[in-house]
Formats: sequence, structure tokens, C-alpha cells
Amino acid sequence: MIDYAALDSVVGQNWYDLDPDLRDGVRATCPSDDWAWADGTLRSFGELVGGRLARNADIIDAAPPRLERWDRWATEVDEVVHHPAALDSKRALWASGYVSGFAPASRERERERTTPAAVYAASTYLLSQADTGMVCSLGMTGGVAGLVESYAPLDVRDRLLAGLRGTDVDEGLDGSMFLTERDGGSDLGRTVHCTATDLGDGRVLIDGEKWFCSNVDGAAIVMLARPVGAPEGAGGLGLYLVPRDREDGTRNGITIRRLKNKLGTRSVPTGEVEFRGALGYALRPRREGGELVTTDAGGLNRMMEMVNGSRFGVALMGLGIARRSFLEAAVWAHHRRAKGRLLVDLPLAREQLVDLAAEVEAALALAFACAAASRLDDGARLRRILVPAAKVRLCRLGVEAASFAVELHGGNGYCEDWGLARLLRDAQCHPIWEGSENICTLDVLRAIRREAAHEALLDRIDTCIAAAGDAPPWLAAGVAEVASARARLAEATSTVPAFDADRAEAGSARLVTLVVATTCAALVVEQAAVAAAAGGDWRKGLVALRYIRRHIAPQGVWDDGIAATAAREILAYAPMDEALAQRAAT
Repeated sequence: MIDYAALDSVVGQNWYDLDPDLRDGVRATCPSDDWAWADGTLRSFGELVGGRLARNADIIDAAPPRLERWDRWATEVDEVVHHPAALDSKRALWASGYVSGFAPASRERERERTTPAAVYAASTYLLSQADTGMVCSLGMTGGVAGLVESYAPLDVRDRLLAGLRGTDVDEGLDGSMFLTERDGGSDLGRTVHCTATDLGDGRVLIDGEKWFCSNVDGAAIVMLARPVGAPEGAGGLGLYLVPRDREDGTRNGITIRRLKNKLGTRSVPTGEVEFRGALGYALRPRREGGELVTTDAGGLNRMMEMVNGSRFGVALMGLGIARRSFLEAAVWAHHRRAKGRLLVDLPLAREQLVDLAAEVEAALALAFACAAASRLDDGARLRRILVPAAKVRLCRLGVEAASFAVELHGGNGYCEDWGLARLLRDAQCHPIWEGSENICTLDVLRAIRREAAHEALLDRIDTCIAAAGDAPPWLAAGVAEVASARARLAEATSTVPAFDADRAEAGSARLVTLVVATTCAALVVEQAAVAAAAGGDWRKGLVALRYIRRHIAPQGVWDDGIAATAAREILAYAPMDEALAQRAAT
């Protein structure tokens, strides 16, 4: 149970300890043998993020990275200069194991084990509450490491991989992904104009420009370019690794023209880059003997391996800001008075806080369903449809929640020195990064039409509904509404393949809304059944019912009394017996 009145500030707290729903999600989706290690690792990480990194984030935002093009002798150096607070945060994150995926800590356990997906997701979600720019600048490193391991020439792989997966910032290498050119980044088959001239030994020379390059000073850059003489279209693109420095220590043929003056996410430097005969290495598939193939075609498909992972990371960024915004709003509402009453006791504010709590919990359930999908038999198809759908909803929720927190704080929230304005500015980036809402919406449609991924989703929803089969009458009505929504989703997805492309695209946003609402409602219902069976706690049942009444059966919102009866208990994550839950529900 959380006593918000005892908290003077969100910053300085252990954000893992303040999030019972997160702990439950990790426990539910983490292998049992890993739970104790995961819990301890995330508790330490939550303390780091909520304290040192949260304080640094506001400093970095006020003093973002700057570009020094020339030294005092007019030699072009293109150095990005970071504030000491940014360097301190990076050092702390490398030392924590975040950049390496907590791999060393995993090896130190009784036997070597891989880090559970739940820990990856939870750590990114926690860091996103402090600084999503830092998530971007370091989060790409893991993706670059995966591509280098799979596709780089063996000598290049061996030289770079240890640094990309290291734990010491002084010896480590960070990765970057440069996709966007002047024409845009959503139609790469037509907008990539960078060229790659093959030197005949797996090396290439890269020429051209990239227009929006985040973590612009990364040591290992992965990018798309069109081999000289290759056909037009996406199929002709190659994927390349371009080190910032050559093997002899000299700078590669890379010029940073300028840094972007961005609305938010200022902690990660984003710039415009020109390549002038930059030495790169083709990232190609290997034959069975380890030898790389000789063609660069299919580079876009290899790049998408990284994009799909980073897309989920961006969804967690939006979710992290939504959670931080809820936490800020809850603490404020337990301290600020208006009309002689605390905000949490004012009927309208109380309703809004409970709704935001339900939205964040449903979104967190969706995020953990994505993270845990790989453990299921049909997990690849489930993740294929859930990740783009989650990015649409979670990133938009971050904007909505940050806007609400700013408004609840009034004029103070609008002032930069309160920290909420930064959350709102940062949140607006995430619906754009790694595929805008429209791009991700069309990706959901593509998953349905090409892979029938909705079949895996419907199976997962059925599992959730079955878990709630013994729900009491006050919740059973909500479960029935979820079952009806599932039927509507099944009908809608079954008709998509028969539509022509334009008709299917026209209705795709409505379809994604139905996917998200039905899936979230089903997942929270399942959580409610598990919580009730484990300890007779019906709080999650009320959260599920509130979400259902807002998104699945909106006619039930008008006489809903959940917030009026049990707002403080819901916000505080207080255990709730069935008598109180039933009274609030009816």
C-alpha cells in the first residue's frame, strides 16, 4: 500500500518499490528460477533511476548536448559535448548492467542464464520514467550488437562486440541507427539515396546524407544504403556497419553538420550527417561454414530485426512517461487543496485519477504480454501483431497522461522548473519514433493480412476469458462484455483479407482501437482472476471493470460508482475484500 501523503516528491524514491503492479507483472512473466534475482536487480535499478538519474535528467534537459565543429586550430573535429550530468547518467547505466542487458549479473548466478524478457522490459519502463532520451541513446546499442554478431565479418565482429556488450563505459562502445534521409523515413525503398561502393572484400565506401540521426555520436553506426548499380526499391537496399573511427584511430569520413533543435528528448543528440567516402562493412547473412554471402540485397529485412525490437522499446518509453505522470499526479492530489478539500477527494479529480490508473495498468498488462509472448507456442505471431498495436496506444497514452499531469498542477505544471513540462515535451516524440501511429497501424493490418496474426491474439484473449470463468456476478457482467468484444474483433479481422487495400487501410485505425481495447480488457480481467485466487484481493477486479466500462461497454460509465466508493484504495494499491469491491461495482 502506498501512502502518497508521506511523499514530498516523486524524485528520490525507489520507483520499483512504488509500483506494485510492475512487481506483479515481473513475477507473473518471469521464470520462477529467475524471480529472486530479477526482483533484486530491478529494486536496485529502481533506486538508481528514481534518484540519481531522475535528478540528472532535468539538468541535462536544461543543458543539452552541443556540437563543436572545429577546434581552436580550425581543424574539423565534429565533437558532441555532453554535460557532466549526462556523462554521470551514462556511467551509472553502464555500471548497472542496463546496456549489456544485465548479462554479467546473469552469469554470476548459480548457473549461466539469459536475462528474462520481463527484466529487459521492466528496466526500460523504469528508465523511461526518468529520461527517455537516455533510453534511446543507450538502448540502440543492444540492437546494433545483435546485428554485428549475426551479420558482420568475423574480424569486425570480434573487434567490436565486446565493447558493444561491455559493462565499463570507458571501454564500451555505443551503437546508433541512422535511417531517415531528407525525403522522410516511412518509405525507405524510395527515400534512401545514400550509396555504397563495394571494395570487393566486404568493405564499402558510403556517400550521401542522413537527415535525422539519434545518438549521432555513437561509435558503431548501422545504416541503409543502396549499392551502386542496385535496382530501385526496398529489395535493392543493403545494410552496413560504419564505425565512427577507422581501425588506425583516425576519424571516418563522417561529418556532423548540425544538431537538431528538438522539442524534447534533448538528452540524446540528434543531428544531420554527411558521409564522404566513409569506410563501412556489409552486414550480410552467413552460410553454414560462417562465410558471408556476397550480395547486399535484403538489407532492409535485416534492419527490421533491430527496428522491431526498438519499436517495443519506444512503446515502453510512452508507458514510462504515463506511469511517471500518474505518480506525479497522485502525489500532488494528496497534498494540494482546493475548496477546502484535497484534490483526491474532489469528485471530478478523483474520477480522472482512477481512470488514469486503470489506463496505465491496462497498458502495462499489454506491454508485459508483448514481453512474454516469446514463451508461448504461437508467440512470434502474437508479438507480430501486439508490438505495433502497443506502440500506437502506449505512446499516445504518454502524451495524454503528461498533459493531464501538467493541467492538474496548474500554472506550476506549465513551468519548466517543475519537471512536468519536460515529460510532455518528451512524450510527443514517441508517437513518431520507430514508425508513426499511421505506420504502426498499417503494420497491424499487414500482420493480419499476411500472417493471420490475429489468430494468435484471439487465442490469447480466449485464455484470459477462461481464467475469469468463476468471477462473481458483479465482475462476470464485465467478462461477458469482453467476450462480446472478442466476437466483434474476430468478425472484423476475418473480413480484412477480403477487402481491397484502400478499404482495409481506411478502417485500420478503428481496427487497432478494437484490438487494443479488447486485448487490454482481457488481460486485466485475467490479472483480476489471478489476484483474487491468490489472496482474495479484488482491487484489480475493480480496475478491470472500470476499464471495460470506458472502452468496451461505455454505456456503463454513466452510473459507475467505482471512483466515488474506492478511489483511495485503488490509487494506493490497497488490498480490497470482495464486499467493498462489490459495493463499488454496483
